[in-house]
Amino acid sequence: MKKQEQKRSASPYRWAATVFLIAVTLSGALSLASQSLLSGAGVILASVILVIFIVLGIVFDVIGMAVTAADPRPLHSMAAHKEKGAKEALALLKNASHVSSICNDVVGDICGIVSGVTAAVIVSQLQAALHTGTIFIGVAVTALISGLTIGGKALSKTFAIREATRVVHWVGRFLHLFHRG
Repeated sequence: MKKQEQKRSASPYRWAATVFLIAVTLSGALSLASQSLLSGAGVILASVILVIFIVLGIVFDVIGMAVTAADPRPLHSMAAHKEKGAKEALALLKNASHVSSICNDVVGDICGIVSGVTAAVIVSQLQAALHTGTIFIGVAVTALISGLTIGGKALSKTFAIREATRVVHWVGRFLHLFHRG
């Protein structure tokens, strides 16, 4: 019994270490990609990159919310009928707390941080183009990004809850593309 108790008490630490490593790796990769794309980029390309990160954050927020709200019964039926992605979707539901943590916390927070860095690039480029050092450009860009991110996530939560099982199945089908055997 003591080994089971030790395993249970060590599990949160192992999960925290795993999330830490995933966050560092993913953050480094996304930061490297965005900074490579942003170096020498104009306001339009930087804005496109910003929109990509905002949308990515919203999509992963939808997935994270859906795995916590999905009904497994239709997915069990789909798996019994050997529908592509159903087994993967059930695996997501089985690990809903971990999937939600990765999607909402890790990817969502990283997208928010990278969006902030991208916003700083856009603000400095706009200030240089307009020959001004006013803080109003920074405030306006930050407010717009916050509104788009928070508004997009608020709008998507209703969809994620209402269509949770369908969203999880879509993700399962996507994962099935990479699952051989």
